[in-house]
Amino acid sequence: MIYCVEDDDDIRELMLYTLRTTGFEAQGFPNSELFWQAMEQVKPDLILLDIMLPGSDGLSSLEELRAKKSSESIPVIMATAKGTEFDKVKGLDMGADDYLVKPFGMMEMISRIKAVLRRTQSHVQEDKTLTIGSISLDVQNYTVKKDNKVIHLTLKEFELFALLMKNPNRVFTRQELLNQVWGEHFVGETRTVDVHIGTLRTKLGDASHLIKTIRGVGYRLEEEND
Repeated sequence: MIYCVEDDDDIRELMLYTLRTTGFEAQGFPNSELFWQAMEQVKPDLILLDIMLPGSDGLSSLEELRAKKSSESIPVIMATAKGTEFDKVKGLDMGADDYLVKPFGMMEMISRIKAVLRRTQSHVQEDKTLTIGSISLDVQNYTVKKDNKVIHLTLKEFELFALLMKNPNRVFTRQELLNQVWGEHFVGETRTVDVHIGTLRTKLGDASHLIKTIRGVGYRLEEEND
């Protein structure tokens, strides 16, 4: 199920028509109030969220989605007429998985949805647990634990941390992390990586030292010596 939150009736209906004819189940909402009512009943696989909405705007809804444990890992693609780099980066820094700038083609929308869903579902297809020190990452069940206690991560935080966990001691440039986690089509600043590394370190607590900053280059995850 894909939720489409868009206040323009014509655009919303076109998006829903395209989604349904492409094989997706989809439901549309003209405002965030109706969207949140639906969220209480059924959690979608992905959310298309417009920034400029009546009442509570899309960025406020995104912030609330990422703050709730029940919705923090649901993929979100921002759809907006505001095409400045600041708006794109702000949404991505707040936890959006991708963005669409109006006017966008319906096939571009479908392509981006499929790409985000592929990245999400790839975690389920793998069947192994990665462990470094007190941290374990279960790719199949999409969980990260520290001392057997679950750490709640957003989708992008999980993807970023999983990439580092799968490649211990490898140095990644910020651009490499952007390409592999956000996709090569991402247009924005590499500080997006820095923001997500910062939130990861905060959530890891006293295990944050595992993520090392390589000055002027990027980051690596350091294996602990016994």
